[in-house]
Amino acid sequence: MFPFLAFGHFNAFVQLSNKLFYHGVSITFLSAASNIPRIKSTLNLNPAITVIPLHLPNGITSTAELPPHLAGKLILAIDLTQSHVKSLLLELKPHYVFLDFAQNWLPKLASELEIKSVRFVSFSAISDSCINVPSRLAGVEGRNITFDDLKKPPPGYPKKSNISLKAFEAMDLMFLFKRFGEKNLTVFRSCKEIEEPYLDYIEKQFGKLKFLNDDQIKEVASGLELTGLPFVLVLNFPSNLSAKAELERALPKEFLERVKNRGLQQLMLKHSSVGCHLGHGGFNSVVEALTSDCELVLLPFKADQFFNAKLIAKDLEAGIEGNRSEDGNFKKEDILKAVKTIMVEDDKEPGKHIKENHMKWKEFLSNKGIQNKFITDLVAQLKSIA
Repeated sequence: MFPFLAFGHFNAFVQLSNKLFYHGVSITFLSAASNIPRIKSTLNLNPAITVIPLHLPNGITSTAELPPHLAGKLILAIDLTQSHVKSLLLELKPHYVFLDFAQNWLPKLASELEIKSVRFVSFSAISDSCINVPSRLAGVEGRNITFDDLKKPPPGYPKKSNISLKAFEAMDLMFLFKRFGEKNLTVFRSCKEIEEPYLDYIEKQFGKLKFLNDDQIKEVASGLELTGLPFVLVLNFPSNLSAKAELERALPKEFLERVKNRGLQQLMLKHSSVGCHLGHGGFNSVVEALTSDCELVLLPFKADQFFNAKLIAKDLEAGIEGNRSEDGNFKKEDILKAVKTIMVEDDKEPGKHIKENHMKWKEFLSNKGIQNKFITDLVAQLKSIA
């Protein structure tokens, strides 16, 4: 297992590892040394699962430790582990190596060692169906993918889908088209019950981190304030900056004073007091929200988040995507409208319908028998081609 060096990717690979372990699969996990304690704390403690530290340059370990303008260097740092990874593969001789989006060199290396490679997609299938299909790859038909190409679905896309991207969404995806390489198998953290059109489409066909700018933070905060509801606002600032100073600078004037009684600790600690999750639409967060009673308001900012938001809001109709302009800007009124729809006006449409769909998918995703069958089927497929 070799995930990208970001906590959301760690978690997806850890969850898969734990489930494969219960089906008799031996696991070796690769990551930067300082990530090992966190990974070990969530992996099953068993001799069949080992964790090996990789030697990354300059102490680089994860996206959490880098400012936004250096996030791209993390992929370059991963590229520099090739010789170390090769020596480990020669020693371990695994049947498969599971990789993430960033290691486009690994499938070829594994093939030379007669090891099969599996790209584990920890985000949604709808994202991959728009990004990583032959018609999207650089150099296809003698030309590279263009900005205008990305604003519309690829050829042959499911007719029932109304997916289209705004300018700011398409621009964010341009960097992805040089990262995907060849592989023997692709595994999705999804299922046909939720994403059948996109999984079927993919089957037939074969970066930079973002932080809210100050104006966007003010609009989110003001929009939540306008709802009149209790809320918890969690903001992530670059690790090299003072979070307290950034918070005071970025939030609207006197905002903390005006809302200081809205987020009482006793309410936060009771699950029933949390009714809505407003987030960026990362797939881990989306799945966690769907399996809880928290309604979903999505405000995506990069890559697969755009597609996750459309999957939840348009295809599954189990949440709301905040309104955005063509350049990605939004206003506090957009936040207010989205939250009110499912928190205040949930007794009428569309809030009522959204809430009913959310409960339907919560029941499906919480069914342990269904989840176990997914892993059983995966193990059977891996054995059949090993």
